[in-house]
Amino acid sequence: MNPLKLVGFKTKHLPRAYVNSSVRFHHEFSTQERLQAAKKAGWNVFQFPSEMLKGGDLLSDSGTGTLTAKQMAAMILGDEAYGSNYGYFKLLKTFEDTFGIANADSEIYFFHQCRAAEHALFTQIGGFGNSLKIPSNGHFDTTRANIENNKIKAIDFFSKKLHSPDHSTFKGNMDIDELEKLLKSDLDNIPLVYITITNNSGGGQPVSMENLQAVRKICDKYHKTFFFDACRFAENAWFIKKYEPKYKNKLITEIVTEAFKLCDGFTISLKKDGLANMGGALLIKKSAPVLKKHPELLNNLRDHQILTEGHPTYGGLTGRDIMTIVEGLKTVITESYLDSRIGQVHEFGRYLKERKVPVLEPFGGHAVYIDTDKFFADTKLKRGDFAGISLTALLLLKGVRLCELGAFAFGEDYPHNFVRCAIPRNKYEIQDLYYVADCVAEMYQQRKKIPKAIPVFGRNLTLRHFKARFELK
Repeated sequence: MNPLKLVGFKTKHLPRAYVNSSVRFHHEFSTQERLQAAKKAGWNVFQFPSEMLKGGDLLSDSGTGTLTAKQMAAMILGDEAYGSNYGYFKLLKTFEDTFGIANADSEIYFFHQCRAAEHALFTQIGGFGNSLKIPSNGHFDTTRANIENNKIKAIDFFSKKLHSPDHSTFKGNMDIDELEKLLKSDLDNIPLVYITITNNSGGGQPVSMENLQAVRKICDKYHKTFFFDACRFAENAWFIKKYEPKYKNKLITEIVTEAFKLCDGFTISLKKDGLANMGGALLIKKSAPVLKKHPELLNNLRDHQILTEGHPTYGGLTGRDIMTIVEGLKTVITESYLDSRIGQVHEFGRYLKERKVPVLEPFGGHAVYIDTDKFFADTKLKRGDFAGISLTALLLLKGVRLCELGAFAFGEDYPHNFVRCAIPRNKYEIQDLYYVADCVAEMYQQRKKIPKAIPVFGRNLTLRHFKARFELK
């Protein structure tokens, strides 16, 4: 008997890439108690108490994951020195190893989160002149807000395939033709080109290496700086490995290194693919074209960091935070982790689709996006009725929290109208996600009974989805 032959079969289900080292039990609340809390919060999911949720807090995947045992252990080594702490030098080395960019060839600025890094970058760029524009494959909400707050126009060049019925793999790509058209017509007003990997506002869809190379080629042609919004760089690399034939035998680390050779710099939320609960960074290569015209940028960014975040060697982070990022970046580029992480997202999406819920396909790496327009297509509700808000509001009563990213968050004329189900890393088991899907599916069955969401406060405020209050009628 050959034991290896005997157990050479494939199983229908695969185990997770990890085991639980600790658990926390949910608090118990009645539906009536949740109703009172939802009304008090003005039916705004951001203002609803998290302790009332039950296995389904899919509001965001930013900083909401569970730390690994190695990360928890590394926290003990956190050095809380005010300047030049132990972890800072470990983090510099980890950045070099992860992204393949030599520290000597770049300037790195750490922040407490990516939003602060974006604020620093766009505050400085905003001083370059008037009528500036920054094109992207899709700016996310707070990125857009930071750009527009500095009187710069944020332009989205989503892939034309994003809403096509076919399951094109890289629907997060930038529209190359539109990018070149803009550069031809308004070259002097484009300080940099920005691409988000994966494309969060575009349904969490990945960007191909081929598309990254094409954008790099155009930027070289027009002498423009090329930046990544690199929040989910490892998940994007996983898609490249799986779906671009040239890369099927490459390691994730090799794909990441090849991708980051193409950019002149990047911003990153380390609360996503840093697997940490806090942290962000901005890296600029010293060869970036923007520095030829604006050599003062590097020093101005350093001054901004010191004024707003603290000493450059901790950048708004505790020593404990820094050490969790060091370990997180080592874990996130392992294929077993990514298989498990993205596989869970896809199983959740498959189950939602099986329950007839209209979702964007193919599924991305961090979230499943409900197509709100299709969800309510056969009802009387229109975009201006903000039905996505109503759906997320009512789900609070079941202990489930999702995020509307469409007609209200971005505006009624925005090309997409989604409700996002963002899955925290290493936190939930599949039965938790099945529960969320069951709740969404039941709401889909009752979609004709779902009321309008009427903003009673904050309709005209910036970033209104964080602050608004609603009535359901």
